[in-house]
Amino acid sequence: MEITEEKISNQNALLKIKINPEDYSEKYDTALKQYRKQISMPGFRPGKVPMGVVKKKYGKSLLAEELNKMLNNSIQSYITEKELQVLGSPIPSEDYEDKGDWDNPSDFEFTYEMGLAPELKTEISKKDKFDYYSIKIDDKLLDKNIKDIARRYGKLKDAEVVQENELLVGDFVELDSDEEVKEGGIMNQSTISLESMDKSVQKKFKGKKVGDFVVVDPHKIARDHEDLGKMLGITHDEVHHLNTNFRFIIREIKEMEPAEINQEFFDKIFGEGKVNSEEEFKEKITEELKAGFSQDSDRLFKRDLTNKLIEKYNPTLPDDFLKRWIQLTNEKPITAEEIENDYSEYKKGLQWQLIFNDLIKQNEIKVEQEEIIDRTKGMLKAQYAQYGLPAPEDEELNQSAMKVLTNQDESRKIYDMIYDEKLMEHIKSTASIKEKEVDYDKFVELASKG
Repeated sequence: MEITEEKISNQNALLKIKINPEDYSEKYDTALKQYRKQISMPGFRPGKVPMGVVKKKYGKSLLAEELNKMLNNSIQSYITEKELQVLGSPIPSEDYEDKGDWDNPSDFEFTYEMGLAPELKTEISKKDKFDYYSIKIDDKLLDKNIKDIARRYGKLKDAEVVQENELLVGDFVELDSDEEVKEGGIMNQSTISLESMDKSVQKKFKGKKVGDFVVVDPHKIARDHEDLGKMLGITHDEVHHLNTNFRFIIREIKEMEPAEINQEFFDKIFGEGKVNSEEEFKEKITEELKAGFSQDSDRLFKRDLTNKLIEKYNPTLPDDFLKRWIQLTNEKPITAEEIENDYSEYKKGLQWQLIFNDLIKQNEIKVEQEEIIDRTKGMLKAQYAQYGLPAPEDEELNQSAMKVLTNQDESRKIYDMIYDEKLMEHIKSTASIKEKEVDYDKFVELASKG
């Protein structure tokens, strides 16, 4: 076997692979003999079909299978040996036809295209400036959260009129284009929340009583398609094709009466005797808000950092190759137009991955096996705690962690998580970080800019 590499550009290359009979004959003959043992044909005893018949009927497909295995192994070995930084994986060339006679197998030649990663040399220093936004927990935000918690732990009671945040029990009835009940249309009893509705629809419900109805666009009363499907008693796919209005007939109006903020309330949320005054309660809620918001701050920080570093380094990619590779390797058929529509996001993700990997390399950031096991054990402990169960002894927990890590996908996720955390900490300690405290509404505005 002979493999030659031909550079087309800095990021595109061809691999030409010549295979002669000495390379594949033995494996091909073995495949024919094994297949002969397995097949049965009319007129022949099992395993006794003449080799000539087997070769004539199945020879091409068996040879193609063996050559394909040989090509894949050889290409991967070549890439590893030459330490090539390949994007995607090599794909058959569009411009070169395979050479070889499948009816009379002898010499074959195959040509593959490769996309190569750009050379990068990343560096983080004090010259790199990033903002780190945190949410200011003021009285307004604290009071809102306390009210929300009180409502969650409150109880439902009947109300006479729809006002603000009620739950409505009623019947959905599908209408036709004339706003009349659609014959054979969808009918389903469900519960809806005013809080989940579009504000324009909320106005229609306010002031209504039991027995009244409101005509609504169903897409404006649910959080998402999954939610809407459950409301109407239809599948997620059916929701996509839904373009009619519905009449919602109010059967019950339920108002949430907030729980009274007292010692019983504190004990119910945090456990008996853990919080003993309204002041301590506010301190506890403030701590929880800070912990939750710190994760939001980290996500926003990483998003902005990612965008800035992509803009700074702008790694070039072999775009035409990658678009073709996506089309050939996608599990489901995908059109060139679909690839074009999604390519900018894919490109951005790949550019960041290249920068990320180079920063890890340049800064010699390592993740040890012990760290992976400890993190996995911590995640398992958190799962037990979530269900109110005590974690098992360390030996059993260790065995469970090792079992989780035998799953390559799970193992890779945990590795990536720790690498990501370590890189973010390195950047925070090396770059110039300006901390900015903003109110909740401003933070939401920043986060929604994308």
